[in-house]
Amino acid sequence: MFAARNAIDGMVCNRSHGSWPYGSWGINRRQDAEFLLDFGRPVDIDCLVLWTRADFPHDNWWVQAGLIFSDGSEAVIRMEKSRKPHEFSIEKKRITWLKLVNLIQAEDPSPFPALT
Repeated sequence: MFAARNAIDGMVCNRSHGSWPYGSWGINRRQDAEFLLDFGRPVDIDCLVLWTRADFPHDNWWVQAGLIFSDGSEAVIRMEKSRKPHEFSIEKKRITWLKLVNLIQAEDPSPFPALT
């Protein structure tokens, strides 16, 4: 199943895709895909960890993405082809949501990047 809820369920099995425990959120080849995470309350954040699906060679990956935070601030993050988590330290802030935008795929034949 490729639903947004799979990217926030705590499962970090990223070496395959499809049924449990390999659920993920994929962009369905959309170049304008965005991922909004609404916390439903104010939270303090100073770190972001993304697990990209890493079922290589089936999967592609993102080399760069933008982050927009509910406080109006923005950031750019860079990723690489990896089965390990992508960890990003950010300036501490209190937010209610964040949005992953401007996802740039690697130049790879596969059209299938995803979050686990």
